Amino acid sequence: MTKIVVAVKYVPDATADRTFSADNTVDRVGVDGLLSELDEYAVEQALQTIEAGDGEVTVLTVGPEQAADAVRKALQMGAHAGIHVQDDAIHGSDAFATSEILAKAIEKVGDYDLLFFGMASTDAGLGVVPTLVAERLGLPAVTFASEITVDGDTVTIRRDGDVATQEIVGTGKLVVSVTDQTGEARYPSFKGIMAAKKKPVEEWSLADLGLDASKVGLDNAWTKVESYEPRPPRTAGEIVTDEGDGGTKLVEFLASKKFV
Repeated sequence: MTKIVVAVKYVPDATADRTFSADNTVDRVGVDGLLSELDEYAVEQALQTIEAGDGEVTVLTVGPEQAADAVRKALQMGAHAGIHVQDDAIHGSDAFATSEILAKAIEKVGDYDLLFFGMASTDAGLGVVPTLVAERLGLPAVTFASEITVDGDTVTIRRDGDVATQEIVGTGKLVVSVTDQTGEARYPSFKGIMAAKKKPVEEWSLADLGLDASKVGLDNAWTKVESYEPRPPRTAGEIVTDEGDGGTKLVEFLASKKFV
């Protein structure tokens, strides 16, 4: 039986009016949120992996009370169980602290074969958490997979770059991150939505992980947002009337903006 843990993140809805709180952290309470779209691909690939054989998928998230929605969505897709790490002290944690919380939670899970991540979150977009977690756990990482094949304890991925495609093979316990090129994630069915209500979800605190609050949170973050300002409203574009010299005016405009 293959046991996979998928780390997922609750993020503000990209179509909503996203903003920051008074302490310059992303407002995750006052806006609508959802399971990060890029993490849906990781859940999908984990489900496809166990459907090809036998296994279980557990989803793990770190975040405020609302982050339970991300776990619930993954359970509706077909994951078997969920874990939600929630603690007031976590607020404001950066990628480094988040990776330590995830690593501690994964160590507490103990019984797993593979760890799946999305390539990045849709809010911060850093893409470093998978490899940070791998480093903390002492595991190899195969990242940015466009295609995944699992055969026993061997994982083969295809990584598509700008100028080349790589095939990477790993064995044993691994951290795998997937891109949005792996295939569309499934929509929860009515049966899946109803079944998710009966699936187990554990809630853990920092104390449950044996992790001191002094290692996480905004005050201990290595990276912080110093300032922010709303994006200015779009202004009317410049209209060029073609009087036989439209092409020249267009080139001059592009040159003035250093586009050509």
